[in-house]
Amino acid sequence: MNGFDIVGAALDFATLCLTAAFVLCAWRLLRGPETVDRVLALDTMAVNAVALAILLGMRWATPLLFEAALIVAMLGFVSTVGLGRYLSRGDVIE
Repeated sequence: MNGFDIVGAALDFATLCLTAAFVLCAWRLLRGPETVDRVLALDTMAVNAVALAILLGMRWATPLLFEAALIVAMLGFVSTVGLGRYLSRGDVIE
């Protein structure tokens, strides 16, 4: 077994784990008892999407997915801040 087989197996395992985490966060998003739980699930899904894009970029050896991961990270941060401000204050922009 050479080094590339081990890296490929590790990438496959990490992708499987992230997919399971994504499904569990989607379940929490749909079944969350409170709105705060749903916002946290949405933020965690954004983080999982970034990690999944990076893993797939490594697996397929394409730099395009790294740029997509950066865009998803920025959108996830802005949406989490916006939802947090809306839930705490009732408006996003003062």
